[in-house]
Amino acid sequence: MQVTDESKKLEYYNALVDRDASYLGSFIVGVKTTGIFCIATCRARKPKYENVEFYDGIATALHHGFRPCKICKPTENIYDTPAFVTQAIDLMKSDPKQKVKDYMLRNVGIAPEKLRRWFNKNYGITYHAYQRMYRMNIAYQELQSGKNQADVAYDQGYESLSGFGYTYKTVLSQSPSDRKTKNFIYLQRFSTPLGPMYVACTEQGICLLEFTDRRMLESEFADLQKRLQAQIIVSNHNHIRQCLIEIDQYFEGTRTQFEVALDTPGTAFQNTVWEALRKIPLGQTRSYQDLALFINNPKAVRAVARANGMNRISIIIPCHRVIGSDGALTGYGGGLARKEWLLRHEEAI
Repeated sequence: MQVTDESKKLEYYNALVDRDASYLGSFIVGVKTTGIFCIATCRARKPKYENVEFYDGIATALHHGFRPCKICKPTENIYDTPAFVTQAIDLMKSDPKQKVKDYMLRNVGIAPEKLRRWFNKNYGITYHAYQRMYRMNIAYQELQSGKNQADVAYDQGYESLSGFGYTYKTVLSQSPSDRKTKNFIYLQRFSTPLGPMYVACTEQGICLLEFTDRRMLESEFADLQKRLQAQIIVSNHNHIRQCLIEIDQYFEGTRTQFEVALDTPGTAFQNTVWEALRKIPLGQTRSYQDLALFINNPKAVRAVARANGMNRISIIIPCHRVIGSDGALTGYGGGLARKEWLLRHEEAI
């Protein structure tokens, strides 16, 4: 979509002039005099305000006839995590039990306001809320290992058990004294050449891998929590680390099969379809009719299509390899532009 609001256009233009990294992923700018499009941090000479148009994404800029800038390489760099965000996360992880306050961020050259804006846009929470969630996850693990509640609270920097207990219950929906093992879904955001994605896992394996702009994503989160009787928290996990390594290798063209464990709650029929999707060879496509025949249920074409649409683990369970019976691209949760890119990418591997 093209940005038409004048105040928003001025805001984006100022961010372009300032090369403001906190606006990475917020807009694409098309330069009418050169026919190229750029990201906020582009080092090229800045165009005049009357010579630019702003768009909400790469696909829209391409649709309007612009081509990628060779200096800022927007298709590769638009969704990179800004250096100041990486620095703030590293600061938090260097001593997870220490609360990183605004003055500490300013002392290392990070503007808390920009950091809040980036986290709100990409996670829907502030940096400090992200930090609390991370710290309470550590506290939960320590309590489950048998550590004394008071020791955990004071280690986390709380001066009272009541304050620690309130935060713990707010984040994890249970009391610190409740030692019953709680089910969690661990969630992380990461960047890819096609845009940011969310990856989530349980102790059993990856349960979600979706582009962050997928429609109805909040409904998927809610459905997962209901099905698994688990709570989503922003945290890391071994399954997530392995998934990120394998996805990077996939985009680099060095991996053709995925080995990370999966957790796919669904009906027996849905899991049959998802398993059939995983058996479509790299670089090839199938129709819904093909899949129905493959699972020995030729009359279940519509049911196969519904199961395909219910897949929560994109790329690894390759629903993008399903096309229409006439060879045309069909709907894809991540958008047809991404589907076309993935198919071309796999043909080249």
